[in-house]
Amino acid sequence: MASSSAPNQANITASINSIPMLNDTNFKAWKENFLIVLGVMDMDLVLRTDLPVDIIEASTIEDIDLMEKWERSNRMCMMIIRKAIPEVFRGSMSPDIHTAIETLAEVEARFAKNEKAEIGTIPAKLTSKKYQGKENIREHIMEIFHLAARLRALKVDLSEKLLVHLVFNSLPAQFDISR
Repeated sequence: MASSSAPNQANITASINSIPMLNDTNFKAWKENFLIVLGVMDMDLVLRTDLPVDIIEASTIEDIDLMEKWERSNRMCMMIIRKAIPEVFRGSMSPDIHTAIETLAEVEARFAKNEKAEIGTIPAKLTSKKYQGKENIREHIMEIFHLAARLRALKVDLSEKLLVHLVFNSLPAQFDISR
């Protein structure tokens, strides 16, 4: 029987280790990966449901079972979150937070500020990007499209015409098609 749980333990460890360490630039990917891992492991109950009612003498077996599952889900989520965020950030978190959903909300609030800063810097990169002739022209254009995709991910859409205009403006005069 012990051998059948070993692959399960290995899968759990591999899944948890697949969550990247959170940093200033990867919050969205981190959160998506975190939620997928918890969902696959069936540990996301705490993120999907509210805290069950307190157990009292009149509580049913179902109530007790739900509370135990919710508490286990919360405990596991908190351990996984702590493992996937830098220690310096853990120390700055509010000590009044005891649930994974509250912790995730605090982390999200902190990184929303970074998202706003990124919304400000990407357009500047797009408008100032110039082809230097050192890289492949295709790579240069793909970098511009990558910046535009990052903006779209931040819910800032650029029209196709504007994007084409930005690409042509980034190229030297020898690529001018208006002549």
